[in-house]
Amino acid sequence: MAQKTDKLLPILEGQPVIPVLKIDRLADAVPLARALAAGGLPAVEITLRTADAIDAIRLVADEVPEALVGAGTILSAHGFEQAVDAGARFVVSPGTTQELLDCARASGVPFLPGAITPSEIMSLREEGYSILKFFPAEQAGGAAFLKSLAAPLAGIHFCPTGGISLANAHDYLSLSNVVCVGGSWVAPDDLLKAKDWDGITALARQAAQLPRK
Repeated sequence: MAQKTDKLLPILEGQPVIPVLKIDRLADAVPLARALAAGGLPAVEITLRTADAIDAIRLVADEVPEALVGAGTILSAHGFEQAVDAGARFVVSPGTTQELLDCARASGVPFLPGAITPSEIMSLREEGYSILKFFPAEQAGGAAFLKSLAAPLAGIHFCPTGGISLANAHDYLSLSNVVCVGGSWVAPDDLLKAKDWDGITALARQAAQLPRK
């Protein structure tokens, strides 16, 4: 199967929220991953938005065995390969390109590509993908838009990310075509700066208990 859903689906179904992380200080990577896992969110997406992202993925993969580290904001085959070499267990992109699809096909690591429009979704379905990232979720129409896709695009499921918080996560998680959501609210900047790992664990525990459909 092109998407390797047998590997991807257990990760996404394992928790209602996938933390989306931007690591500005490499020293934060390991304690942050441990804090999130302690709160019930072992799967995390470290985005390639900072210079230390690849090293952060490697550290978490090597030093936090209870975590399932993934790589986000993958924009090229080079980034995909770097992330996999660093130990990423899954790879996420805000959109997709043929280069990324070719790279994913040759890799044993599952790929979660982004799609918004019906045409993008249908194109990825033809490539063998049935689980997609929906980004930026709130700006692209939110839960109401995703709900409207459920019938005409039956069999496609989404991990919406972008503008999702504790306040509106249930709007998405209650939909039949949403498997989980991505969010950064479980690791806010103020708690990261303060190294308040207990506070982050508390937020993770709250997110891990969110009900799903």
